[in-house]
Amino acid sequence: MNRALKRLDSFHQKLINTVSPLEAELFSRRPAEDQWSVAEIVQHLCLVEERVTRELELAIAKDPQTVSPLRRLIPTSIVSSRLLRVKAPKAMNPVAVLEKEVAIENYNRARSNLKQLCSTHGHQRFRNLVFKHPFLGEIDGVKTISFIGYHEQRHYKQISEVLKKLAADN
Repeated sequence: MNRALKRLDSFHQKLINTVSPLEAELFSRRPAEDQWSVAEIVQHLCLVEERVTRELELAIAKDPQTVSPLRRLIPTSIVSSRLLRVKAPKAMNPVAVLEKEVAIENYNRARSNLKQLCSTHGHQRFRNLVFKHPFLGEIDGVKTISFIGYHEQRHYKQISEVLKKLAADN
């Protein structure tokens, strides 16, 4: 899990370093009507991370469970690919454009809460819980942390695409 947590920190910092200097107007501007703004992407990441943390807390409260050995082989890295389009569950769609500082603060808090949960319960407990992902199916807690990092990487790529489109429009 240490490797997954290092990847979480790395991508989180990279994403924050990219979005923090953006002007508020650019942060909240959509490249097209049917595409998310950087603000909406950050809010989506926050919503997903908060939801995953809640689900992990619920799983930790239950008796230890394991996923099948075959399920452990599922590569969570597939989530980082932008070639495979997956529609976010409705509950994970951004509902309002937040001010940049608020969005970043919420996102940082969600990450801090997830990392605190990891440090409190540790690798072995995370190996012995089951998380039900809408696309990946049943995965253990360590794979779930890995998923969060790859999900963040996916949306970092999306933010880069959005910023290129917005720059081309100017």
